[in-house]
Amino acid sequence: MAPRIHLIDTTLRDGQQSLWALNMRTGTMLTALEQLDRAGFEAMEFFVPVVQIKKMIRDLDEDPFQWLRLGARKARQTPLRLHAGYRSGLGKVPEAIGKLLVQRVIDNGITVARISDPWNDFDTLREEHDGLRAMGMESVVNIVYSVSPRHTDAYFMERVAKAASLRPWRLCLKDVGGLMTPERMAELVPRVLEAAGDIPVEFHAHCNNGLASYNVQRAAELGIRHIHTAVPPLADGSSQPSVTTVCHNLSAAGFDVPLSMEPIERTAAFLERVALRDGLAIGRPAAYDATIYTHQVPGGMISNLAYQLGKVGMSDRFPEVLEEAARVRAEFGYPIMITPLSQFVGTQAAVNVITGSRYGQVTDQSIQYALGLWGREALEQMDPDIRDRILDRPRAREIAALDHAEPGLAELRRDFPGLSDDELILRAYVDADAVARVRQLPPPSEDSLSASTLVDLVARLSRMEHRKTISLRKGALSLTLRQAGGGDGGG
Repeated sequence: MAPRIHLIDTTLRDGQQSLWALNMRTGTMLTALEQLDRAGFEAMEFFVPVVQIKKMIRDLDEDPFQWLRLGARKARQTPLRLHAGYRSGLGKVPEAIGKLLVQRVIDNGITVARISDPWNDFDTLREEHDGLRAMGMESVVNIVYSVSPRHTDAYFMERVAKAASLRPWRLCLKDVGGLMTPERMAELVPRVLEAAGDIPVEFHAHCNNGLASYNVQRAAELGIRHIHTAVPPLADGSSQPSVTTVCHNLSAAGFDVPLSMEPIERTAAFLERVALRDGLAIGRPAAYDATIYTHQVPGGMISNLAYQLGKVGMSDRFPEVLEEAARVRAEFGYPIMITPLSQFVGTQAAVNVITGSRYGQVTDQSIQYALGLWGREALEQMDPDIRDRILDRPRAREIAALDHAEPGLAELRRDFPGLSDDELILRAYVDADAVARVRQLPPPSEDSLSASTLVDLVARLSRMEHRKTISLRKGALSLTLRQAGGGDGGG
């Protein structure tokens, strides 16, 4: 019997986070989800509240809890997953609110979360893992891959053993920066599987270095049976490998991949129309780029970093920011470039470039990092001169003196009376205005899965380059588009 490979879909979570900076609207997600639910995925990653809540309210003017409720109802055949647990760190969101949010997710039928510690510190993660299990939420625990002088084979074997000692539902070898090579897969995967023992291991990779589609093939050949993929156009690029490519290659290699391609193809065609209509990226296979091994900005962050620089009119400084991120990461002691540490490194790099002065201005998060508040390994690994430079300012002394004790749920309910549980979560994650805004929002309207409208078609044609005149005929309809100031002809 052919070995069976189970695929986990990331399209509506990491796919759109990596390529669309989480700019997919609820109506679009609901339409895609209904189709993907029929495809036979083992699971679908669905909700990433630590970034999605604020993004949906502030940038999309949408209620993230409508997505949670309506999306959970749509998924009748495929288990959905939460991404991350209940801790956000340092009172950014009180842990009591994080647990309340997890309970709301569980109330909507979602009982698996994929969780990480950004330092692969599984002694620290144990309390959250056990707390989630007590609430009724099983965990897929990430072992995050990274490349640096610190991240040796001995490091990974010690961390995998620690992760397995939690006895999680599953482990996941997570190549968040798209750094893995086939040679490294052959060295590392057999040892990871051996250290994991009887705990199943998933493989999650980003395509930044152009090798992830082949790495997925190697993962299957080496014994991993649970693999993450995304549906085009939200595959490739800085996202996960394309499900169509992976299925084709695995099937050709003699693996059994139990998926129905028809709903996947319908979803892909629908999402491509949305991308063309809304001016969103279409993922393409990436060429190998050796520079990613220096900055290591992860797939889920790189589109957001470019998006934020574009909003302030500094898109042209993006390569410079990536170069500076490599320097900052080394000075910070080679943290794994995963949330929130990747954001700390990337943001400080952007500040250094924008201000023209390295560490002349620093973020509060850089100060917290230098104080060791985001992980004990920061104190052990950080460049002491850079640490002293960051902490030698009044703001650092203010932060060092803060009391980080967190309020309990009863106290928060007293402080903010009259709010439902969902509104209390929004108040904590965003602000008071978010509650008032969400109360006035209408229900989302689903996107149509039908063929492109004339508006979609015109939007698509208007973005075609190197063409001054486009003529179309369909039956009695004749349509000609001419570029302003252009004559006939064009390639």
